Amino acid sequence: MSARPDRTPLPRSFFDRPVLTVAPDLLGRTLVRRTPDGPMELRITEVEAYEGEADPGSHAYRGRTARNASMFGPPGHAYVYFIYGMWFSLNLVCGPPGHASGVLLRAGEVTVGAELARKRRVSARNDRELAKGPARLATALAVDRSLDGADLCSGTDSPLSLLTGTPVAPDLRSHGPRTGVGGAGAAHPYRYWITHDLTVSPYRAHAPRRRST
Repeated sequence: MSARPDRTPLPRSFFDRPVLTVAPDLLGRTLVRRTPDGPMELRITEVEAYEGEADPGSHAYRGRTARNASMFGPPGHAYVYFIYGMWFSLNLVCGPPGHASGVLLRAGEVTVGAELARKRRVSARNDRELAKGPARLATALAVDRSLDGADLCSGTDSPLSLLTGTPVAPDLRSHGPRTGVGGAGAAHPYRYWITHDLTVSPYRAHAPRRRST
């Protein structure tokens, strides 16, 4: 019988490390989302790392703006952005303040509060699809821009926190190019996932958006 996931909260020092160290170490961890409707928990199964000003695929590549300010730290906070005028995405800020690195949560398994997630993700064909992709994950967990800057290390008063969970051994992880990233950052192998996990989203290469004529 497998051991239960560790309920110990992860300290800020967990996030205060290089992004390419933090990202794979997030696999198997437990994200806690506290909502007015009740608590939810997610086992993280897929992530992507972004290295800030040094990374052509990052929102911070061209510097600090009002939109990406949370990426610049301190570590252990959330960075939430709105994309394509339709969806939110949840990132966890890591590295030293001012460095602007973060990890996008791409997919996970809802382990607590699935009934709440189903109400928000009515198009999901089964529970494996509730958080299969960054937009689906954010929708399932009721994540929006109001959570931008939320401190994951401030205890049970925070709407978000991260528990130790069940870390995944390196031989059970896979990595490859990031989904939908084009240009100079397309080949960076900064996407990490639990090998063969059914909640992991499918990989899609970057496809330039066509302008309507």
